[in-house]
Amino acid sequence: MQLSAYLYTAISYIKQPRKRKWIKLSKSLKNKQGLEIGGPSTLFALGGYFPVYIFAKQIDVANFSNNTVWEGSINEGMNYQYFKNKIGYQYIAEATDLKQINTNKYDFVLSCHSLEHVANPIQALFEWKRILKHEGNLILILPYKENTFDINRPFTTLEHLIEDYNNKVNESDTTHFDEILVLHDKKNDIGFISDESFKERLQHNLINRCAHHHVFSKEVVKGMLNYVGFNVIEQEIVPPFHLVTFAQLTS
Repeated sequence: MQLSAYLYTAISYIKQPRKRKWIKLSKSLKNKQGLEIGGPSTLFALGGYFPVYIFAKQIDVANFSNNTVWEGSINEGMNYQYFKNKIGYQYIAEATDLKQINTNKYDFVLSCHSLEHVANPIQALFEWKRILKHEGNLILILPYKENTFDINRPFTTLEHLIEDYNNKVNESDTTHFDEILVLHDKKNDIGFISDESFKERLQHNLINRCAHHHVFSKEVVKGMLNYVGFNVIEQEIVPPFHLVTFAQLTS
């Protein structure tokens, strides 16, 4: 099965030139151990833009609750099946507080469409930095607002993110909810039912974590990662709405 996965990826590499650098970067993590925040993700799977699942030795995962909108009911333990017969450890933990995990444990951290759901992104990144080994890698995929329900919202500034970090903002924060209610593009939200149900969803965000607290540009992602101690190696906006960044820990 692993051989067929490699063959499929090789064909994808040949036929889709735009993916080549990302496939090479995912292969650079071969036989290494990583942690995914909020997985699994199709973008990391076979045929995805960054198919690291087939190369890594083991990938564990951290999800914020035993029951999420995306994964349904989950339990902590060695039960995270992310690819074929590959299994990692499932942690139930906040992205900003991974106290169950030892410092310098992992070679890389993956996060796909998760950090925008975190109220204090820089706090999360400092925690991810803590669990990474020296010169460890971060693969961060965020929604780029074009073609998403955030299209009408302004990009968050780096200054605002740093202020949130210094003020120790936590997951109960509702700072951006008034903006979301006014500027949310309903036609780009497949889960939108009515104004009332959307408002109720926001009111219960501490439980469901559906809200996008912040809206990220390429420049702000670079600035945020540099602030924490990462160097951006590659970055690209991938259609239809993915902002993909590969970074390395420098300090």
